Amino acid sequence: VQLQASGGGLVQAGDSLRLSCATSGRTFSTDVMGWFRQAPGKEREFVAAITWSSSLTYYLDSVKGRFTISRDNAKNTVYLQMNSLKPEDTAVYYCAVKRPPYGYSWYGGPYDYWGQGTLVTVSS
Repeated sequence: VQLQASGGGLVQAGDSLRLSCATSGRTFSTDVMGWFRQAPGKEREFVAAITWSSSLTYYLDSVKGRFTISRDNAKNTVYLQMNSLKPEDTAVYYCAVKRPPYGYSWYGGPYDYWGQGTLVTVSS
């Protein structure tokens, strides 16, 4: 599986961005898609995840109500709509795929495949 993230850029605080992650290769109805981010000098952190059917989503507390994860399985694409962006959202954003066994939680790590990342910079 290959993942290609896009949509990052430089925006001002309060603006919106939509990230996309296109997947290629074999996919399964058990695939969980996730978004992660890594800010300069910090550890990579989980942002959001979604199941194949979109019936379940999970978010980092600090992005709840501002970010929305969604997917279009016909296009093999997952999205991250980011509204009300804050300077602390500045990071490289990565998409990833997780396959069973899920282990401790369906949305937690480890993930199996990763994209290359797209940079989001939010100025104050």
